[in-house]
Amino acid sequence: MYEWVRVAHIISIISWMAGLLYLPRLLIYHFDAEVGSVQSETFKTMERRLLKAIMTPAMIASWVFGLWLMFLIDAHKEGWLVTKFFLVFLMSAFHMFMARWVREFREDKRLRSTKFYRVANEGPTILMILIVILVVVKPF
Repeated sequence: MYEWVRVAHIISIISWMAGLLYLPRLLIYHFDAEVGSVQSETFKTMERRLLKAIMTPAMIASWVFGLWLMFLIDAHKEGWLVTKFFLVFLMSAFHMFMARWVREFREDKRLRSTKFYRVANEGPTILMILIVILVVVKPF
C-alpha cells in the first residue's frame, strides 16, 4: 500500500507544481493583452481551467496522500517533516494568492506589474527545492 500512496503523492505534487510554475507565466502574458480583447478572454479561460481543474485538485490530493504517507510511516514527529509541513503550508498559501490574482484578472483589474509576477514565479521554485532537500536528505 505504501508504494501506491507514494506514487499518488508524487503524481499529485508534479501536477500541482506544474500549475504553480505555469500560472504566473500566464498572468504575465495576460497582463500584456488588451483588456476586453479576444486574447485577454482566452487567458481568463486558460487561467480558470488551470486553477480549478488541475491545480486545486492536485493540491488537495497532495495533502491527502502526504498525510496518508505520514501515518503509514509514522513520521509525524520527525523534525524534517514538521519543517516540510510548514513549507507546504506556505506553498498552499501561495496557491491561494494565485487564485486571488486570477480573480482580479477575471474582473479586468491590473493591480500588479509584470515584474511582480516574474518575481512571484520564483516562490514555488524555491519552496520546491527546499522541500525536496528535506525529503531526500532528512537533515534533522
